[in-house]
Amino acid sequence: METETLGVFLKTRRARVTPKDVGLRSYGTVRRVPGLRREELAQLAGVSVGYYTRLEQDQGTASPQVLDSLARVLRLDAAETAHLHNLAHRSGLSRLNRPETEVLAPRVLTLLTSLGESVPAIVLGRRGDVLAWNRTGHALIAEHLDYAAPESPETRPSIPRMFFLDPLHRDLYRNWDELARIHIGYLRLTSGRYPDDAKLAELIGELTMHSPEFATIWATGEVADCTTGPMDLRHPTLGDVEVDYQVWLQPDSPDHRLEVYTPRNEASRDALRLL
Repeated sequence: METETLGVFLKTRRARVTPKDVGLRSYGTVRRVPGLRREELAQLAGVSVGYYTRLEQDQGTASPQVLDSLARVLRLDAAETAHLHNLAHRSGLSRLNRPETEVLAPRVLTLLTSLGESVPAIVLGRRGDVLAWNRTGHALIAEHLDYAAPESPETRPSIPRMFFLDPLHRDLYRNWDELARIHIGYLRLTSGRYPDDAKLAELIGELTMHSPEFATIWATGEVADCTTGPMDLRHPTLGDVEVDYQVWLQPDSPDHRLEVYTPRNEASRDALRLL
C-alpha cells in the first residue's frame, strides 16, 4: 500500500471545510467542489494559488509557518496539525524498510507490573501489537486468546486486526463505530510519524482489503490521537461493562503505550472484581 502524501491529505481536509465555516459568502451559486476551492484556501492562508496547487500535487515544499497557516484555515486540531507537519517533512516518497522486532521497554514493563492485577492493563507497540498484558487486562479484552501469546513476536495479538477482522473481538464493543474512527485516526497519525515502516504499511493495506468499514473510514483522511476515552463492552463473562481507557507514555520509549482500563460506574467496578 502506498503511503499517504501531503497533497492527498490537503485535498481531503479542504473538502470538508465550507465557505461558511471560514466566513466566505457563496452568493447562492452552485459549487463544483464540496469544500473550499484551491484559490479560496490559498487566499485565506496568505499564499499564491500556484504555490498551493503545487503542494496539492506534491511538487513543492512548505515552511512550518505556511503549514500552520494552512492548518488554521483548514481548522485542523492538534493531531491533524502534527500529521500535516509529518507529511510535509518527508523527503519525497519514503522507501519502506522492515523494522526490527519490537522489544518491550523495561520501564514500561516495570510500570505494568506495579499495577498488579487489580487494574486491567496492556502494553501496545507502535503498530498496536500487544507486547504484554496483565491477567485482568487479558481477561477483559481478549479472554478467547492464549494468555502467553504476547511473549513471542510470531504470536503477538494485533489490536487493529482483532478490532476489524476478528468477529469475537468486534462483538466485545458496544460503541464499536466510535472506537473504529479513533483506531483508524491513530493509525494514520502513526503512519505519518513512521512513513518508512513496511509492517505498518502492510497492516493498513490488509485492513483496507479485508474490512469495508476500515476502507471507508480510512478514505476520509481522519486523524486522531488515542489518549483517553470510553469503552462500552459487552463482555462474554461479565455482561455489560463501562470502562475508560487511559494511555500512559514513557518519554524514553514513546512507541510503547501502557493502556489501563478503569470502571466508569459502581456496577462496572463490581464486575471488574470478578476478573
